[in-house]
Amino acid sequence: MSDLDKQDTLQDGAPSKLARSHRRVAMAAAGASLLMLGMSFAAVPLYAMFCAATGYGGTPRVAEAASATRGERTLTVRFDSNVGGGIDWSFEPEIPSMRLRTGDTATVFYKATNHSKHPVTGIATYNVAPDQVGAYFNKISCFCFTEQTLAPGETMELPVVFFLDPALEKEESMNAVQSLTLSYTFMPARQKTSPVTAASDPGKANL
Repeated sequence: MSDLDKQDTLQDGAPSKLARSHRRVAMAAAGASLLMLGMSFAAVPLYAMFCAATGYGGTPRVAEAASATRGERTLTVRFDSNVGGGIDWSFEPEIPSMRLRTGDTATVFYKATNHSKHPVTGIATYNVAPDQVGAYFNKISCFCFTEQTLAPGETMELPVVFFLDPALEKEESMNAVQSLTLSYTFMPARQKTSPVTAASDPGKANL
């Protein structure tokens, strides 16, 4: 046995204080690694919640009610639509754009049609551009992140209710912004979890 081994073991064979200290350090390091792994799994939903609450990265904020005040500025709101993941749908807004005064509530409908020969469940993601507008774009109701199932050849109208927060008029970075784009992308849902169907809820979907 080397001198180092002798130092790590008492005469009666029990671990020394140094050996126990080494084990505690190893256990702490392993625990820290597990904690960081768990945090990495939680990061995605936490980041999504953060974006919805702050408007970070062009994510519209969620509002429970209409604005209590009316602003002075009027901006152009453009509506964009996309499909991806091989979903055989057409998807488009009822109008390409509108002029909207800050604080006023607006409703716009998107229309989705299933062109395949079998039922398809899709789910939409969204964002607002430019990014700094996300903090002032407030959705009262929309169809985003809610699964929508369309029968073959079926068409569904999907409403979005929103307003622009008058607080944007006090933000220096918004001074040069005259227009913004609300963009939705429909993708096939990975799994079915109580989808909203056009037959059970025609023309409407929950937030």
